[in-house]
Amino acid sequence: MEPAPEEGPGQGPAAPAEELPAVAPQLRELRRRTGLTLEAAAARARLSPAHLSRLETGQRQPSLPMLLGLARTYGTTVSELLGETPAAPDPIVRGGGAGAREADGWTYWQAGGSGRGMQALRVHVPYGRSQGELVRVHPGEEWLYVLTGRLRLHLGETEYLLEPGDSAHFDSLTPHRIAAAQQGGADLLFVHTLLQSALAGLCLGGTPRPKI
Repeated sequence: MEPAPEEGPGQGPAAPAEELPAVAPQLRELRRRTGLTLEAAAARARLSPAHLSRLETGQRQPSLPMLLGLARTYGTTVSELLGETPAAPDPIVRGGGAGAREADGWTYWQAGGSGRGMQALRVHVPYGRSQGELVRVHPGEEWLYVLTGRLRLHLGETEYLLEPGDSAHFDSLTPHRIAAAQQGGADLLFVHTLLQSALAGLCLGGTPRPKI
């Protein structure tokens, strides 16, 4: 999933920094560790330098698509961005573990271990939120499985309606977007690969694709 665009004027003030997850220090440290300038990192993550700067200083809260895009940019996981990486990988993720996180109306729970080549999440997609209109394109693969509700999946020029029990597995270089298809939203399991090779950096660069 490609990161969501920054908020425009008139959408209200940013949440106070003290209410945000402690993601800003990790963002700054990871960017410096990879040797990227603010401008280069923003281009790879398809954000403006100004918006990435606000994320790094805690003036904005990153949405889930932003976290996914930044994790790919820095070759890490959403868990590390949120400061949740354990000292040693644990193969078991308990249901009563880390609590839910919310970003722009989407709610998600960690469903896989940290420091792996893929990331697993349980996600609640609300009905009628703006993220459903964002087209995302990035290297890697994605797999999702609908738990409850109905989900619209757009892959290229084709739209699919997924019911509970349906799943999809696709190359995420195919332009894609998802949205809940009914009141009450949809719940799904979501797995995506993390590209950490030098080639991934080349794929993540370039001009952002238009969004519809």
